[in-house]
Amino acid sequence: MSPTRSTLRRRVLTLLVASLASVCVTFGLAAPAFAISHSSATSQLRAAGISWTSSGNCSDRYVSTCTSFDGVRQATIDGIITFKRASGCAITITAGTEVGHASGTYSHWNGYKLDIALSTCIQNYISANYTYVGYISGFGYQYRAPSGNLYTKEGSHWDILFYTCGGC
Repeated sequence: MSPTRSTLRRRVLTLLVASLASVCVTFGLAAPAFAISHSSATSQLRAAGISWTSSGNCSDRYVSTCTSFDGVRQATIDGIITFKRASGCAITITAGTEVGHASGTYSHWNGYKLDIALSTCIQNYISANYTYVGYISGFGYQYRAPSGNLYTKEGSHWDILFYTCGGC
C-alpha cells in the first residue's frame, strides 16, 4: 500500500527539520524553536551517542511510565547534545515530554525539559562549570549554565530546563 499524501508531507517536513537542525549545530547557529517528532529526536540523540530509558519500555506521550520525545523542542535536543559534547559524560535520558510532570510554560510537556540519570561525571562537570544557585525547597540543588539553562538535582535525577530559545 502506498503512503498517503499527508504521510509523505510529514516525512518530507521531518527530513527538512532534521536537516536544518543539523546545519545549525554544524555551523554553531541558533536552532529554530519548534517542536519535533519522537523519531526525529531519537535519530539525533542516537547519532550523538545519547541513550534513553523508559521504565515502561515505551514511548507513548500519554503514559507516564514511557519516555517520549514527541513535541520536544529542537533547541532542547540541541541543548542536551551540546551538554554531552562539552562534558564528555555518558548521558542517559530518563524522562521527556510524557505526562506525569509538573505543568507550566517551561515544562516537560511543552518540550523545554529533560531528565537525565545521575553520574559522578555529570555531577563533577556541573559543579565545576556552572553557577550554584542554591537549594530550592521541594525541588533540589540548582545550578545555572552560562547559557541560562537550569540544572536541578532532584534526588534520583537531574531535571534540565533548556531556556535557550533558538530562532524565536
